[in-house]
Amino acid sequence: FLYETTVVGYSKPPTNHKYTPDIILNNGIIIEIKGFLELEDRKKHLLVKEQNPNLDIRFLFQNSKNKINKGSKTTYADWAIKNGFKFADKIVPDEWINEKKKN
Repeated sequence: FLYETTVVGYSKPPTNHKYTPDIILNNGIIIEIKGFLELEDRKKHLLVKEQNPNLDIRFLFQNSKNKINKGSKTTYADWAIKNGFKFADKIVPDEWINEKKKN
């Protein structure tokens, strides 16, 4: 007999999910507060951004210098920059609060 010689492809049906932002400023900027940026959160926010390009999602990290996982050189800041997210540490910058609302 033959053991594991054939690969059969299949697709998982898409599933619908909901995202509840932590804070929405009066100007529409969404602030996501993160002490830990877990893999599932990173995946979720990339999907939300991809599927909702009109949203302005920004991160407020406890410490943007934290590594995304134990053995990684990548920090939360590196991840945010790579994926086009603005971010700050601990305090929402006044510039974000005072920023004009986009159409």
